Amino acid sequence: MSSNGSLTEWLAQIKELKQQLADSIKECQAADKSAAHWRQLYNTEAQQRRIESQLAQEQIETLKGQLQKLQQDGFQLKSDQLETVSSIDQNVEQLQTVEELRATLKSVMAERDRLIDALKTEQANHAQTRENLTVVISDTVEQLAKERKSEPSQVEDVTVSESTPSPQSTPSPHLPSFDNEDSW
Repeated sequence: MSSNGSLTEWLAQIKELKQQLADSIKECQAADKSAAHWRQLYNTEAQQRRIESQLAQEQIETLKGQLQKLQQDGFQLKSDQLETVSSIDQNVEQLQTVEELRATLKSVMAERDRLIDALKTEQANHAQTRENLTVVISDTVEQLAKERKSEPSQVEDVTVSESTPSPQSTPSPHLPSFDNEDSW
């Protein structure tokens, strides 16, 4: 029976080893499956990043092309503007991702909007100043007219007679004559 007992022991060990081997194979397959899944996720993410990078580079190249076209089409910049454009080119070249480009674009657009608002405010102030000056000039002219009416009539007669041309006077040499239609 000892050989029968050892045979049963051997069979039990073989069965246990088979089970361990099956478990190890399952774990190995699960690890391979997990690794394949993570590899796929990595490859997908890497492909997306390559595409985004390529699109960003294409956008940068397009913008550079548009800038060169504007410069070639007669869009002449002053020297200080050329330095600014050169600085902008350097800043654009330093942008590495679409997110950086978007953030920069947002800040530039916000600055543009702020400057547009400032320009509108300045234009409104200018219009108000012009209106105020017009009112002041109008008031001054009215005041002068009132003062002239209140002065003695001799001064008014002299002023009127000196400033009003007689009907027989000749027209000014620098103005065209309307009496003679042949001069047209």
